[in-house]
Amino acid sequence: MASLDDRIIKVNIEQEMRSSYIDYSMSVIVARALPDVRDGFKPVHRRILYGMQQIGNTHDKATKKCARIVGEVLGKYHPHGDSSVYGALVRMAQDWNMRYTLVEGQGNFGSMDGDSAAAMRYTEARLSLLGEAMMQDLEKETVDMTNNFDDTLKEPTVMPTRIPNLLVNGASGIAVGMATNIPTHNLGEVIDGCVAYIDNPDIETEELMQHVKAPDFPTGGYIMGMQGVRDAYETGKGRVVIRAKTDIETTPTHDKIIVNEIPYGVNKAELIKNIASLVNEKKIEGISNVNDETDREGMRIVIDVKRDANANVVLNKLFKMTALQSSFSVNCIALVHGQPKLLTLKDCIKYFVEHRHDVTIRRTQFELRKAQERAHILEGLILASDNIDEVVHIIRSSKTPQEAIERLKERFGFDDIQAKAIVDMRLAQLTNIQQEKLHAEYDGLMKKIEYYNLVLTDDGECKKLMKTELEEVKEKYGDARRTEIRLSAEEFNPEDFYADDEVVITLSHLGYIKRTPLTEYRQQSRGGVGSRGSTTRDSDFIEHLYHATMHNTMLFFTEKGRCYWLKVYDIPEGAKNSKGRAIQNVLNIDSDDSVNACLQIRKLNDKEFCESHYVVFATKNGIVKKTCLTEYSRPRANGVIAINTREDDKVVNVILTNGDNELVLANRNGRAIRFHESKVRTMGRNATGVIGMRLDNDGEDAIVGMIAINHEDKETILVVSEQGYGKRSQVADYRVTGRGGKGVKTLNVTEKTGKVISLRVVTEDIDLMIINKSGITIRMRVDDIRVTGRATQGVRVINLSKRNDVISSVCAVSRSEEEEETEAIPGNEASAQPAVQTETQQEPNINEENV
Repeated sequence: MASLDDRIIKVNIEQEMRSSYIDYSMSVIVARALPDVRDGFKPVHRRILYGMQQIGNTHDKATKKCARIVGEVLGKYHPHGDSSVYGALVRMAQDWNMRYTLVEGQGNFGSMDGDSAAAMRYTEARLSLLGEAMMQDLEKETVDMTNNFDDTLKEPTVMPTRIPNLLVNGASGIAVGMATNIPTHNLGEVIDGCVAYIDNPDIETEELMQHVKAPDFPTGGYIMGMQGVRDAYETGKGRVVIRAKTDIETTPTHDKIIVNEIPYGVNKAELIKNIASLVNEKKIEGISNVNDETDREGMRIVIDVKRDANANVVLNKLFKMTALQSSFSVNCIALVHGQPKLLTLKDCIKYFVEHRHDVTIRRTQFELRKAQERAHILEGLILASDNIDEVVHIIRSSKTPQEAIERLKERFGFDDIQAKAIVDMRLAQLTNIQQEKLHAEYDGLMKKIEYYNLVLTDDGECKKLMKTELEEVKEKYGDARRTEIRLSAEEFNPEDFYADDEVVITLSHLGYIKRTPLTEYRQQSRGGVGSRGSTTRDSDFIEHLYHATMHNTMLFFTEKGRCYWLKVYDIPEGAKNSKGRAIQNVLNIDSDDSVNACLQIRKLNDKEFCESHYVVFATKNGIVKKTCLTEYSRPRANGVIAINTREDDKVVNVILTNGDNELVLANRNGRAIRFHESKVRTMGRNATGVIGMRLDNDGEDAIVGMIAINHEDKETILVVSEQGYGKRSQVADYRVTGRGGKGVKTLNVTEKTGKVISLRVVTEDIDLMIINKSGITIRMRVDDIRVTGRATQGVRVINLSKRNDVISSVCAVSRSEEEEETEAIPGNEASAQPAVQTETQQEPNINEENV
């Protein structure tokens, strides 16, 4: 007996561990976790489909118990745990995981809420049409077959698929030291990409992306931005941002956010639970309830928004804080010739097309061989039928079939196969009809043989056949894209999506804003009652009215002296009589601050323009300050300090000047002062400013406006009083003085006119818009207001039919090309349009300085 030492082999444990672990990791990589680039399958999926086909579990037959299928796969091909096989089978039947399901399930196969499938003894399944298409031509020696685990059966090493399954249904898996995560795609798009590659193997990724635009997830949603998609397609790695598809429904009491589609891979129940948790923890405010109303008609998650909340703002917070917006990290690793490789989009298509070429050639070779074998037999049958009497005589006179075969071979030169086929021929084939069929079948086979030879020898014909088969698959199984593509803010110019139309921006006293197309405000004659504009809350009224165009940048200035930026097209749109949105929900303005002046500027990114223009401030107490526009040309999310104001003071007006303008300030008591802007030195953003106009000491006086004179000969100065009176005066009527004076009379303020409310510089070819605190708006021609001396009280420009109503804001707008000459009837409010309330959603404030 050998000693103990003879039976023990001493090894280096480090070497043994390294060797064993490498063997294990390669087994996991190759035989378990990573898909093959050709058919997109891991071994378990391939074996499940093959096992189902072998037991006749096809789409046109009744379903079979999943336990039967799992047992078949385990016993014959996949010696692993039954849960791994059943889990893979279930996933191939889940339409929220697979873009195109390969198995039809019957019973409980789980849900998007994370519910697991019922036990395999309860559920049933069968192959889907697409699952069978994965194995089409398998019997034609198109792929290599290998022994199963006990060498008793054969199984395919890869499927001869016509479907680019790796891209179409994607894949995910964690191996040892590597992982794969491939998104799903639209079948029609991928096939178009394959056809394009067949036509031009040197095609670039950018050209392929004209066909394969982006991943297409079974759960729909939006892909936000193409940069991550482009990275994934060009390098094999990328981050695709997916956003839920939502709508906002408005009810009489509150808004509702409706979620119809969620990002791929998101657990719906966990998503709802997370939203509820954030609401309870007060991390998200403005939500009163969340309900899951999903049914067989489709997904529907209803998020009730509180009455005083902005649904858009709440939705943006949900996108930021929950899985309503998530990302899919693409890591496209698959097995190429048995080795893991990081693949680009072109690589995936290239290896699939090469596989299809190989399958097509092998199938054609098989069909050619079969056709040649049949044609050989038919040649013998046709020769025999031409000499049927002699053949029958030889067969009848032979003692055994083998003797008949030998005599036929000797007489007619048949080989064994032909002679046996003649001996086995039935008597029915001796009729004339059958003989005609033999000739027709033989002629058809010769044409097929000629075509098969052409495919095998002519690469162009082979590619044509491949494209035809792919187009057939697209025609039969292709469908529309589910996931929509949206360009991100960094990848497109929003101005390309908005016409540079003129709009009117209104800002209420409590800070509610909206933009409305200028065309909604029809022109009326002087003295009309106007039409109903925005209706606000009882304690609110429209305080500012601004004219702008969609491509302008708005600079908002607050009472605390800060500056904020916003594009006009980012201001919420609303009809003339619709609600506004609270400005704090659009800009990061402090809750105790409010916007009360603004500028609209088109060339904010033009360095030369910014360096040659100045922002001039006027405060309630008569302080003016001038700062170079460059100081305000770099937008910041939290704003910047614009002016340092005293506690009892606030900004009332901000204008843009060119450095050589004359400034005019007016106060409530009907006086105005004119001086050159050079009298105000340029200061920094943090400065307070200098005295521009001295006010009366009655405790009520305040600056109401400031204007810049550009063309003294063309412009006139318009002043409007609280009670609806206004007049125009020549600029020359106001003599130029130094700053800091009391000024000269600009309107004869009486009890009938009320205090001065607005100062504007106008020309003959523009319109005037006036809005009252009650919400009534009138648009009229400026030339309807006559030019008079500066000491007069002017004419009535709007009929304030409501008692205690006063003018709130005045704005100059460009005249429409097609004027609506609608005469207003003084004192008649019946024509006023319905009032509209303003939402508690805060948004930007805007001035009328046209740049």
